[in-house]
Amino acid sequence: MSHQPNTRRLQARRSFEWRTLRDVWRYRELLFFFVWRDVKVRYTQTTLGVAWALVQPIVTMGVFSVFFGRLAGMPSDGVPYPLFSLCALVPWTYFASAVTSGSQSIVAQQHVLSKVYFPRVLIPLAAVLSPLVDFTIALAVLAVVMAGYGVMPGAAILWLPLLLALAILTAIAASLWLATLSARYRDVRYVIPFAMQIWLFATPVAYPASLVPEPWRALYGVNPMAGVVEGFRWALVGGPSPGVMTLVAALVVCLGGCGGLLYFGRVEGTFVDLL
Repeated sequence: MSHQPNTRRLQARRSFEWRTLRDVWRYRELLFFFVWRDVKVRYTQTTLGVAWALVQPIVTMGVFSVFFGRLAGMPSDGVPYPLFSLCALVPWTYFASAVTSGSQSIVAQQHVLSKVYFPRVLIPLAAVLSPLVDFTIALAVLAVVMAGYGVMPGAAILWLPLLLALAILTAIAASLWLATLSARYRDVRYVIPFAMQIWLFATPVAYPASLVPEPWRALYGVNPMAGVVEGFRWALVGGPSPGVMTLVAALVVCLGGCGGLLYFGRVEGTFVDLL
């Protein structure tokens, strides 16, 4: 009686990044459900509702225009200061909201993690994508303000989708790191609001990047939102091109995103125990 030898097929394991992207695509309907749920929670039983997405950038623009534009005499690269600040506040407000939500998403959804399997990365992804509703409303407000000042965008507006994608990827990278750290170390949640305030002033929202000496522009691009904010101004109202800042920002986001994804993957199996 002949015996056939046991055979074992060896296959190279796909990297964690590719497996995660594949799982995100497979569970894309669940991701859409999470985003829709977050949007509903954001606006359910609220007094202002969608109006908050209109009020926040307008009020902040007014405060910046008074204190930085009028009292401090901050330059604005030839653009009316209210419009100059609003062009930066629209992407920055989205980013700040996305990172704040994404950083607390794992802790906030801990009751879901122990019930059923799904790619855990969907939770911070949904938290980052849901504020795009507010971003769309704020962008419409910006379009009205631009029309009021008689400013029409040029051909550079074609770069706006890529700049928005860079802002989203920056928020995802930051959220992956912060969500994982928040799950492991609970005091991280108290540091995040202060860190976002520092990040705001390290980004050319209230001032132009042209104030930064030319030799330091590339280093300034290590802050990815500097390239995003300057890119939005350039794409919408003209002014100096962000140039090398955006290239450096894209490189930093790629490295930070891959690192955040690896760190998230190493820790996600312990989320239930940690929480």
